[in-house]
Amino acid sequence: MSNKETKEFVKKRYASIAQSSGSCCPSCSCGGNVDYAEVGRQIGYSDDDLKNIPDAANMGLGCGNPVALASLKEGETVLDLGSGGGIDAFLAAKKVGPKGRVVGVDMTEAMVERAASNMAEQGYQNVEFRLGEIEKLPVNDESVDVIISNCVINLSTDKDQVFREAYRVLKYGGRLMVSDIVTEGELTEELRKSMDAWASCVAGALEKSQYLETIRKAGFKDVRIISESNYDIDVKNGEEGKIISVSVEAHK
Repeated sequence: MSNKETKEFVKKRYASIAQSSGSCCPSCSCGGNVDYAEVGRQIGYSDDDLKNIPDAANMGLGCGNPVALASLKEGETVLDLGSGGGIDAFLAAKKVGPKGRVVGVDMTEAMVERAASNMAEQGYQNVEFRLGEIEKLPVNDESVDVIISNCVINLSTDKDQVFREAYRVLKYGGRLMVSDIVTEGELTEELRKSMDAWASCVAGALEKSQYLETIRKAGFKDVRIISESNYDIDVKNGEEGKIISVSVEAHK
């Protein structure tokens, strides 16, 4: 499939997830009975985190907790790339307080609608969600202090452009904190071509060193991995050991 077809496939998959209570990426398998609170704990959310967000915002779609690692301060402006149901945006909103602001961007209209519904339900005043692509952010130049993202950038077919856009909208002195899926070594060509594997955060994952270099090429400095862990994802041909979750920090 072409990049355009891949993007449309991913968009349709996540629209379906947004309109249901199912999960698909990458902490648990698609659909089925999922204990989302337990999934959240496994990827780094505390019980307090999970109590302080709308239940419908936790969809089991992440692979880390970038908010916990970003050391957010009161009054900061935060951008969440691929904000989904809003879990990280809402956690960030509590950290930055009423003088701060959080903007979530997602390419799937159903996700934006779900996040907006969650926001209205809880009465958040310092959060907004925008429909848009992370390769072409609907955000002004040098307008945010911190960028977070949780298991979304691997879904993009143009990661160089994603990080260039992140660099564009980040203020000088700002920081990037993302949790994502990467690989150690190359995946099989068969797996790379699988659309289901793309939508499940596997086929689009870059090799770890390439991922870090892509961030550096966009202009970021002090790029480093804060934490990493193996991920047990149901893929064929013994690829499980090559797929890992990382949390990466970088600065502008």
